[in-house]
Order: sequence, then C-alpha cells, then structure tokens
Amino acid sequence: MHPLRKLASQLSRRLYSTSRQGFKTPLPAQNDHVYVAMSAGVDSSVTAALMAEKYKGRVTGVFMRNWSPDSKCAEADWNDVQQICAHIDIPAVNLSLEKEYWLEVFEPMLERYRQGLTPNPDVSCNRYIKFGSLKHRLKDRHAASGMEGDWWLATGHYARVMTDESGTPGLFRPKHLQKDQSYYLSSVSSESLKNVMFPLSDYLKPEIRELAHSYKLHVASKPDSQGLCFVSQDQRKFRDFLSDYIPTTPGNVVLEDGEVVAQHNGLWSATVGQKSGICLPQGNPKFKGSWFVKEKRIETNELVIVKGGNHPSLFSSTINARYFTWLGNKPEDLNSLNLTVQFRSLMEPVSVENMSVSGDDVSVSTAVPVRAVSPGQNLVVYHEDRVLGCGVIV
Repeated sequence: MHPLRKLASQLSRRLYSTSRQGFKTPLPAQNDHVYVAMSAGVDSSVTAALMAEKYKGRVTGVFMRNWSPDSKCAEADWNDVQQICAHIDIPAVNLSLEKEYWLEVFEPMLERYRQGLTPNPDVSCNRYIKFGSLKHRLKDRHAASGMEGDWWLATGHYARVMTDESGTPGLFRPKHLQKDQSYYLSSVSSESLKNVMFPLSDYLKPEIRELAHSYKLHVASKPDSQGLCFVSQDQRKFRDFLSDYIPTTPGNVVLEDGEVVAQHNGLWSATVGQKSGICLPQGNPKFKGSWFVKEKRIETNELVIVKGGNHPSLFSSTINARYFTWLGNKPEDLNSLNLTVQFRSLMEPVSVENMSVSGDDVSVSTAVPVRAVSPGQNLVVYHEDRVLGCGVIV
C-alpha cells in the first residue's frame, strides 16, 4: 500500500468512526450501466479507466458542454475525451447543457454579484447541472437505449457517497483531505446522490497520477484545472470578465467612522477579507499600510475598509445563513454532536459551540473567531466527516 494512503486510512478510521456508523457504499448491480462525467482532466479520465476496467462493456463517457460552441477550450477538451474513450474502449457522447448552465448558474451568479454578494458558482453547477440537468438527460437517454438494468453516474470528485439502512445517501469527506470537494457538493440533495459513485474517494492524488501513467492516458501529466475555462486569456482576472456583464455602480469607500476616502466602481468587484485595491496616500501615517474590505453595505452602496489583514473587525464568532437544507435527515440533538463548519473550500474546519435552527435559517457560534465571512458564500455544517447540510451566508 502507498505510504500516504496507509496513513490516510489510519487517520480516517480514527477520526470518523461514528459519523459513518450504519452507512455502506452502494455499488451497481450486474446488469447496470455506468455513465462517467468526463472533463478531459486527469481525475475524470482515471475514473473512466477504473470504471471501464471494473464494469467492462457497461460504461459510457459523457462530456458536458456548458459554454458557447466557439469556446476553444471546450473543443480541445472534447477532443481529449474522445481520445481517452477510444484508448480505454468505451463510447463517448457529447451533451450540450449550455442553456441550463446559463439559466441555472451563470445568470443567478451575475444577479448575486449585482446585489453585492459573493456567490459560489461551483456549488450551483454541481447542484443544478452535474447532478441535476445531466442526471435528467442521462435518465432519458438510458430509458431510450433499451439497455437492461439501472444506471449510475460516476464522477472524478474527491468525496464519498454512502447510504444508510433506509437507502438514503449521505455525503462524506474523501480519504485525501487536501483534495476534499465535499464543500462544493454540499447543496446536492440526497435524492440527486442516488446511484452516484465517486470512485476516487479512497485514492490520493499522487496515486491518481500514477494510475494515469499506468493506463497510458495522454492527459496523465495535465495540470489540474484552475478557474473557469471560458474566461479567455485576455480576461484572466475574473473581475475583468464580470465587468463585461455587470454595469458600473459607483459608490463611496468609507472607514469605520464613516469618513469617505475614495470611490468604488461596484460592490460586486470587492470581496470581504481581501485587499481593497484602494490607493490611499501612504505619506500620511493615518493611511499608511494595506487596507482590507470589512463590509459591503448594500443598502447605501458603501464599501467599508480597515487597516491591516488581522484587524479585529474582520473576525466574527457568529455566522448566520438562510435557505439551509439538510442532506439527509436532520439529527435530533445537533449540539451533542462533534460539529464543524466551513465557509470556504479546504479551509481548516472550525469547531461549533452552538447551532440554532429556525425553519431554514441557522445561526452558528464558533469556538474561535473566524476571519472574513462573506455574505453569499455557502456555510457547510459537518458531523465529523459527514456533510449535514448547507445554507447561504447572510
């Protein structure tokens, strides 16, 4: 066994012994068909190779086109997917989900930015596209195919799906915590996780690279994807990309005492906790230093900045969220559990002192103050390594 994998396995058993009690990993039956969502990256390519090896003759590679047909990167990725599928001897299909992506992910993202919020389009894409529209398309496709048995969707996500005694799926962290993608999957419902597999859940990334080379996949050394493919090389900064879709809405940049020190071009261009990008006179001792975004006052269109990345005003011990949905059944006594929260992917999980619930509103008190909680981002609650649910921070 790979030494890192052995260590990860030991840690997994020690840390997550109670959250997985009563859960088991579901697997396809003998006649079931497996569809693999493929992006041409090394993770989804190895997933396809693993599935083709395990379920020989019952696997199809599926490429999703989420952006315009003239996207050069999408065309290059589709060519890679076809080459990979030919190499591992499975059919490849190309599904256009551009309309769904635009309506369910892109336009809502723009609207939230216009409102001064900081949304997470990756969370929405998983909920509405990969485990929403794609599954609906595959359901229809499988029904029309005349193939025997049920069908499954496998993806290259680093996460884990297990079902409880009633057959209800739960979402868990993977073995490789540094690649954990459960945060991005947290808004996918239990119903949508039925017949879903994450074959990489028990692998470490170095092992996936090794497998890619052993399968002789031409993408074995391909770098991990960063950012949105359809942001062109002339629009490397996401802010520049958004400016093509969101109008300028100037407003005041103020200090905590209300003093106006500059103008901004729109609250959407700033993120709580990040450097403000505002140029203040560094010859003046009052303004000398780096200034960070503390708050976006949507009602008055004001951007509040503070001096120093560790300014006390950037920290809070209370996080409030709305539209909270439970992934599976809500535990009876939440505050007796070992709860943690994340409001960014791959951040260090923060212990919860108390969690109160009122309808779909939640309020979480953290054991230590946390920095830069951004309205619009997702708050994800965990019991050990299990995702309990998520909501949108307000």
